[in-house]
Amino acid sequence: MRGADITQQELFSYRTLEDRIPKDHPLRKLRAVVDILLTTLDSEFDALHARTGRESIPPERLLRASLIQVLFSVRSERQWVQQIEFNLLYRWFVGLTLDAEVWDHSTFSANRDRLLNERISRLFFERVVLLAEWRDLLSDEHFSVDGTLIQAWASMKSFVKKDGS
Repeated sequence: MRGADITQQELFSYRTLEDRIPKDHPLRKLRAVVDILLTTLDSEFDALHARTGRESIPPERLLRASLIQVLFSVRSERQWVQQIEFNLLYRWFVGLTLDAEVWDHSTFSANRDRLLNERISRLFFERVVLLAEWRDLLSDEHFSVDGTLIQAWASMKSFVKKDGS
């Protein structure tokens, strides 16, 4: 007997985002390493933020999002925010819940540029590589990442205008 193609929206979901990510997914190990690393940067994050005012995007989420954006070679913030909106794996890695609103691409870019100075970004990415090596998460197998993204991050604060201004 043929089943009917009727789509009815669920009112509630009984599976969490954590339940939806496979237990053996390679990003689980990376997320554990990154979370440990981010706790070592708490004092750096505290120094960047004022004690009053409107809350910003948590810097931990900005760094997780930036890391996974590089790993999956997503070229623009607009595309990246769109990917986070509908990709459950990316939502989980960044630290968003199923119902959490994803930032606007311009908000993501502005917060990342304003809050994550060159020193913190460099510290974070250097520590990610060192911890990944230590936890034996790196392999000699072929893996490619868009080098232009890495170069852009490396030279983010060293841009010099051609007209000398």
